[in-house]
Amino acid sequence: MENDELAVFRRQQIGLIYQFYNLIPILNVEENISLPLSLDDREVDKKALDNMLNLLGLEKRKKHLPNELSGGQQQRTSIGRALITEPTIVLADEPTGNLDSKSSDEIVALLKKSNKELDQTIIMITHNMEIAKVADRIIKIEDGKIVEEV
Repeated sequence: MENDELAVFRRQQIGLIYQFYNLIPILNVEENISLPLSLDDREVDKKALDNMLNLLGLEKRKKHLPNELSGGQQQRTSIGRALITEPTIVLADEPTGNLDSKSSDEIVALLKKSNKELDQTIIMITHNMEIAKVADRIIKIEDGKIVEEV
C-alpha cells in the first residue's frame, strides 16, 4: 500500500488510544470523538455518537473542551475517538497510566466491554500487572523479546 492508503487503512481499521490522550484542544468532546469520521469525509451518525457519549458517561460534557475535563474524562474521549469507527483492532498504549485507580478501573471495564460487545481485539501495553490480569492473554516482553506468555 502507498502511504495515503496505509493512513486510511489505519484510520478505519485500527483504533489508537494514547497514554497522553492527544485530544485537539480547540475541539469539544463530540468533535474530538468524531474526528476520524470527519477525516474520511464520512457522515457522523448522530445516534451512534450519542450512544458512544452515553457509553463513555460523557453525554453531559459533549460541548466541553479538553481543558474543561478531568483526566478520566479526557481519556474516555480519547477512547471514544478510537472506537467511533468501529475498528477491528484497538491499540492502547498505557491507557490508564495517568489516571487514579477509580478512573483506571472504569477504563479497563470499558475496554473489556468493547472487546466483548463489539468483538474487537484489544492490544494493551501496560506495566500494571493488576490491569493485565483482566486480559484473556498476557505476553511479557523484556528488551524487545518475548520472555513469557500466559
